[in-house]
Amino acid sequence: MPVEPLSQKEIEERLAELPGWSLDDGRLTRSYRLGSHFAATAMVVHIAQVQEELDHHSDLTLGYNTVSLAVHTHSAGGAVTEKDVGLARRVEDLAAGHGAH
Repeated sequence: MPVEPLSQKEIEERLAELPGWSLDDGRLTRSYRLGSHFAATAMVVHIAQVQEELDHHSDLTLGYNTVSLAVHTHSAGGAVTEKDVGLARRVEDLAAGHGAH
């Protein structure tokens, strides 16, 4: 089933529901700071598990105690879709559980 890109207005509405997330270079982006490298690594593993479950994968970067994501839908020509918003929401839930800010 094809995934439709969100309009700029729809993206802005979704971002209002996702504090800390922004649109950067056509992607939904967010960085999280955690208490340690181990905590950041654990969060990356949990994000990877959610991505596999959703069959939707983002660009995911691990720093010393930071995790950064850039999310868009390749099958929609690199546009932002509801799949991206859904992944962002799931990551927010994970971040809360990991004490990320």
